[in-house]
Amino acid sequence: MTENYNAESPMLQFVSFNKLLEHYDEQLKSKDKYLADRAKYVLEAQASFPELREGFNDVALLEKHKDIISIILADTFSPVLTKNEIKTASTPFENIVFNSSERFQNILKNAGEGFELEIRNLPMDINYIMKCTVVLNFYYGFKMDFKRPLFYDIPDTNGVMRHYRILYNADFMEIIPTENSKELSQEDVDELLENFDNVDLWKEKIPPNSFISKGFVISNMFDVTAEHSISEIKSTLIGSNKRGTENFMESFQDTFRSLFNLKKIKVGFAGYDCNANRFLKIYGKGIESYILKGKEMESCDDMLCGYSHGKLFDDNTYFAISNVEKYFEKSGGTQQPYKNLHEQGIKSAILAPIADNGNLLGVLELVSYKVNELNSVNANKLDDVMPYIVSAVLRSIEEEENLVDAIIQHECTTVHSSVYWKFQEEAKRFMADELVGNRPIFKEIVFKDVYPLYGQIDIKDSSKERNLSIQRDLMIQLSEINGVLQEAIKKYELPIYEELMFRVNTYLEEVKEALYTHTEQAIFDFVKEEIVPVFLHLKKEDKELKHFIDVYEAQIDPATESYYDHRRNYDDSVMEANLQLASLLDEKQLDAQKMFPHYFERYKTDGVEHNMYIGSSIANDRNFDQLYLSNLRLWQLQVMCDMENKYYALKPKLPVKLDVASLILVYSTSLAIRFRMDEKRFDVDGTYNARYEIIKKRIDKSYIKGTNERLTQKGKLAIVYSQRKDEKEYMRYIKFLKAKGYFTNNIEIVELEGLQGVTGLKAIRAEILYTKDTKSERTYTYEDLMEELKS
Repeated sequence: MTENYNAESPMLQFVSFNKLLEHYDEQLKSKDKYLADRAKYVLEAQASFPELREGFNDVALLEKHKDIISIILADTFSPVLTKNEIKTASTPFENIVFNSSERFQNILKNAGEGFELEIRNLPMDINYIMKCTVVLNFYYGFKMDFKRPLFYDIPDTNGVMRHYRILYNADFMEIIPTENSKELSQEDVDELLENFDNVDLWKEKIPPNSFISKGFVISNMFDVTAEHSISEIKSTLIGSNKRGTENFMESFQDTFRSLFNLKKIKVGFAGYDCNANRFLKIYGKGIESYILKGKEMESCDDMLCGYSHGKLFDDNTYFAISNVEKYFEKSGGTQQPYKNLHEQGIKSAILAPIADNGNLLGVLELVSYKVNELNSVNANKLDDVMPYIVSAVLRSIEEEENLVDAIIQHECTTVHSSVYWKFQEEAKRFMADELVGNRPIFKEIVFKDVYPLYGQIDIKDSSKERNLSIQRDLMIQLSEINGVLQEAIKKYELPIYEELMFRVNTYLEEVKEALYTHTEQAIFDFVKEEIVPVFLHLKKEDKELKHFIDVYEAQIDPATESYYDHRRNYDDSVMEANLQLASLLDEKQLDAQKMFPHYFERYKTDGVEHNMYIGSSIANDRNFDQLYLSNLRLWQLQVMCDMENKYYALKPKLPVKLDVASLILVYSTSLAIRFRMDEKRFDVDGTYNARYEIIKKRIDKSYIKGTNERLTQKGKLAIVYSQRKDEKEYMRYIKFLKAKGYFTNNIEIVELEGLQGVTGLKAIRAEILYTKDTKSERTYTYEDLMEELKS
């Protein structure tokens, strides 16, 4: 054989046609005369050359006996298919081809002179180990999966690289031990499975020339250039955000199960934050991290041992654990990642670094519930898929960063889409100044001659309800403390417990009367500084009292360090109401923007408020007309009624049944707004325009002139204005909406008490008609609706 052929190997390679000739030996006995005659012809042709059956390792004999070899192989290389099939007879794992189809010969001819045939993904440094896995499978009987797709890359006449998938038929191979072969135990195999890249260990267990490989292989090849190109495209485009879809992880795991030919392995991911040096949970439907074991994040130093850390971070290569339990016990049951994997019943695992140019992005986790099912041998299958995963993660990171920016812009700033064009213009000017060497300054954004619209739907008596919920929680907490102290006094009769109980009762009486801010803080400090230390002491001293204290502590919220039941119900009710109302308002806003572009912002307090500004300076390329202002005012009226309906449909489902009241401020004078860079929000510009902001902040607390009645009332929409023309305009809208079932006939015009710095305000109060649900055509006043909901 050639020098390459005689490179160090666990198997001495001999070409032999014995297995095929045995087939003809059987056919001699066939009743089919043609088959028997054919077999006789082949066997007689070979009879004079016993080395063809016995085996040889002299490459020259392949050329010398090529005619006889062609006769022997004639049935396996049909002349009818020779121009179509891409087929060869060769030595296994080598490129010595001694018979081939006409099409294969033409492919090599088109590749040009000097082209050397070479299997693409079969590097010489693992050739020895690959041959060892064949010996382990076919001689020792240890099932070991190292099947990987093998390819030839061959250029065509145009120099375009074509890709051919190789499928081996090893039916004509025999593996025979020599005197150098060793007996192998399961422990030996386990050691090999853990050390795929340790060639010296493999040579120790399966020494060079310890077996004879006798025979030849038939290689069938298929042109997979198209499939290869698709894969290349996938590696570029993969990563569009699909991890939120229902079946993402299911199909992803199926892909890996097919790749590894293992039905029950599972796939997980952990992200990596290089700034904090920690692993973190990746969010998506069905995505788990087995090394984090349910935690949101964890330090890498705590999650990896020194060896696994070096593999993932320094070598950027796989870390295979073929026997988790073995290493868990070796580490004393404390070392990670073995501890977390063992606690989840995982028996073997592969951790693969997802890295780009040496920078770790995350970890791919393959886990199995069988020992040795995942190991350092089949870990190498990941070589064919990791580029796709890296590409996917890079794209995902980019998309996530864009999403984060979008969320920040939506939730934390007021750069609304209607005014974004102005910020883009200023940003481009800023960059242009910087490029020409000028000192760039981002100028303030101002929109002049815009008309404001303001509305709010506010929770009635929110401060009172909040204080009531705190008051109730404090009373319950103090009562529970009292109960524990009573038990302590029964057992120990210490005066100090009586003194503590006296102070608890004093606070309890004080809270029953009224809740003051200083009282709440005083009780919190008293409990933290005096009650908690006493309870800690009692828990250590008395098992019976420990039970009572544990019951008390179980009701304490860890975040607030106090009883948080009624307050939680109140907070949850406000949060849910705000969420639903803001969502409806945002949805309706999309339609309003289509009518005419305008600036919009909304924010949540104890309710939902919104500001809108409309005018030609905001619209950019649209001509503004007063018709669009009137249209937006009518739209606002309808939406405020829709939000009231939304809330009262939600009210029965809330833990605390609160009421709301709605208000609109009408301001007919145009003004200017300026984006304040320090606050990242728009505000009115100039002293004169500040009057509008003063009215906005004070009107919801205003009273009807000459009475103690607040302007805002449940079941009514208040429309505040100062000019007679505004009154006429809104009465016209209310008349129209009344005909559409939005309001009752109960409509009044009231004058407001003067506010600080503001006088002459009036308001229309219109009683709202409610529908019980979207399907119902029946309408209700507020009082009717409350009665209906009670029933």
